[in-house]
Amino acid sequence: MKVLIVGSGGREHAIAWSVAKSPKVDKIYCAPGNAGIAEFAECVNIKAMEFDKLVAFAKENAIDLTIIGMDDPLVGGVVDAFESEGLRVFGPRKNAAIIEGSKAFSKDLMKKYKIPTAAYENFTDPDEAIKYLETAKMPIVLKADGLALGKGVLICNTLEEAKEGVKTLMLDKQFGDAGNEIVIEEFMTGREVSVLAFCDGKTIKCMTSAQDHKRAKDGDQGLNTGGMGTFSPSPFYNDEVEAFCEKYVYQSTIDAMAFEGRPFTGILFTGLMIT
Repeated sequence: MKVLIVGSGGREHAIAWSVAKSPKVDKIYCAPGNAGIAEFAECVNIKAMEFDKLVAFAKENAIDLTIIGMDDPLVGGVVDAFESEGLRVFGPRKNAAIIEGSKAFSKDLMKKYKIPTAAYENFTDPDEAIKYLETAKMPIVLKADGLALGKGVLICNTLEEAKEGVKTLMLDKQFGDAGNEIVIEEFMTGREVSVLAFCDGKTIKCMTSAQDHKRAKDGDQGLNTGGMGTFSPSPFYNDEVEAFCEKYVYQSTIDAMAFEGRPFTGILFTGLMIT
């Protein structure tokens, strides 16, 4: 079996490391890959967003399965490109990957289907966002709508910080088009837990929980990052919490996406705040 992995980060390294242990796999390619991935796979000089080249490579090399690791190509529709050519690929289609690609979409979905989530408002106008903040309770959370490598979330303790956050995201475009729309969200305290689940569009199979530490600097004094470190499982994700989340969060989300005509297949990431 020949496998192609798309991406170049630690996530793809972990995927390649795991796939390499399978006796069913004869050959692994990674596009574009990195030096660490090269220990397990043949790295190919094709970028993750070059869909036509990726599809052509998969055809020419008789790839049996392509695994998409990165968010950007998923949101851009790489799975659709592979499926349109009859190629087997693992990941959500473009219309389902929006749940990761747009925080505004995912928040509206949760609100519509009564999936537990923090109170929020979406804004495309920076002036309207600032007007809302002037009467909001601090601290408050600002989130770039689009993909920002896990860094597009600002926790603002004062009104001045929040106004500066709107400027950073929407006017200065620190994260590019990801800041064209922002989500302003209620600040909640508790324990953050991350759970990944395999999905086939109807059912879910959850992996064990993990606790991600996102903020830079000692004592969480810095800004959010893509992740400073993680341990697993989380001691705060007990059987009671798991049962609640499987019924009211994970399965409800998959059901909601199916009802919206956006069946989600692949791995669903859920960021939880246990209050």
